[in-house]
Amino acid sequence: MASKEHKELANIIKEVHASLRKSSLEVGAENAWREHCKNKNILSKYAESMHKLATTHWEKTCGSEHSEAISRIEWTADLVHSYFLQKCYLSHRLKEYEIAVKMNIEITMEEHFAEPLKLIDVGSCYNPFQKYSFFDVLAVDLCPANMSVYECDFLEVPCGASLKKTAKKINQLPTQHFDIVTFCFLLEYLPSSCLRIKACIKAYDILKPGGILVINTPDSKHVGANGKLMKNWRYTLACIGFSRIKYEKFKHMHCMAFRKSLNKDVAIRWATLHKDTNMEFTLHIPQDFNMKQENQSLPENVHWESTAAAEDFNELPFKDIPYIL
Repeated sequence: MASKEHKELANIIKEVHASLRKSSLEVGAENAWREHCKNKNILSKYAESMHKLATTHWEKTCGSEHSEAISRIEWTADLVHSYFLQKCYLSHRLKEYEIAVKMNIEITMEEHFAEPLKLIDVGSCYNPFQKYSFFDVLAVDLCPANMSVYECDFLEVPCGASLKKTAKKINQLPTQHFDIVTFCFLLEYLPSSCLRIKACIKAYDILKPGGILVINTPDSKHVGANGKLMKNWRYTLACIGFSRIKYEKFKHMHCMAFRKSLNKDVAIRWATLHKDTNMEFTLHIPQDFNMKQENQSLPENVHWESTAAAEDFNELPFKDIPYIL
């Protein structure tokens, strides 16, 4: 079971998410997010809680076979090592060329990768990828928890020909520059589908052709429970220009990797061929459908032990508040 401090820290994270979604109902997601990003006190408290969860509580369970809070980092590192360093990207390139021939289109771009691989970790908190020697990491967050992370509002920072930064802040991100973009428990922080799509489009813009976007998102339900949502995610990312190359559902989360196609039309072709009546251009999460319930005062007498979902927080801090599910 999670410790008392662990639960308190996780509650801080949940309350920030719930408050942000409630504000989105009242003033709209764009305005709510803009105001949230100005609230330095909340951002600082959130960052401090996340940092302590990760370095004090998650690391205690790192050696456990059931630990997923840390394994999301290992999952990403293993995938990247296989894709780039063992050159698995070549098989994906060949597949794209074969599809392009069928479509009667020409692919002129090629992948160009070299160690150390350029990785941008968005919403990084404490820069967990810096321990890997084959990464050149740019860790960014709204409110950095340590000196190795740069301040950056990923949704609003402009893109251009080069990276522009000060000692503490990112002022511009370079287009077609990064080999890997990671969204580790980031998209569910954003209070609307439109903002999540905006983040994925930004990721597409700053990735090199053939680069990969890695997404980890929490979900404690069985693999089929939110299957329709995950199909929508694949469809939406294909419309943006991404081809899904790996997907795994673990006990507490989904882990996904998407390749930036050398020609966007190849990915769009998949979306066109596989679209069904339930698919639409959205990136919804289960909480989006509970926003009306969340737009109420939170009961003061809710106890962790009152639900079977409480143990989820042994691994991840982002589970929904149980009584609104």
